Amino acid sequence: QVQLVESGGGLVQPGGSLRLACSTSGFTLAHYAIAWFRQAPGKERDWVSCVDDDLRGPQYADSMMGRVTIFSDNVKNTVYLQMNNLKPEDTAVYYCATRFNTCARQASLFPHWGQGTQVTVSS
Repeated sequence: QVQLVESGGGLVQPGGSLRLACSTSGFTLAHYAIAWFRQAPGKERDWVSCVDDDLRGPQYADSMMGRVTIFSDNVKNTVYLQMNNLKPEDTAVYYCATRFNTCARQASLFPHWGQGTQVTVSS
């Protein structure tokens, strides 16, 4: 059974950093794509980043380019999202999701989701 569990969210001041973790089980991480999405209150769920085994490398949304890094630890079956220089507009619930094989940017293409972790950026 595919399971995803996010952790690492919290309250951080503007300019601060957080590292989110997506712990996975029930599948071979190396054969799947893992994406991060976020959803702020009253807004749609937005794609943030994705990593798979494709030679193109990790992908990032323009709004977070240069401020986030996604990386996998296949031994720990965990995918991380390192976020730096956080802004108040980054406040949202962050979700990880997985699908077989390659990355995608549409949430509807991901059949498996975690429960989300809250990130709040505020002074």
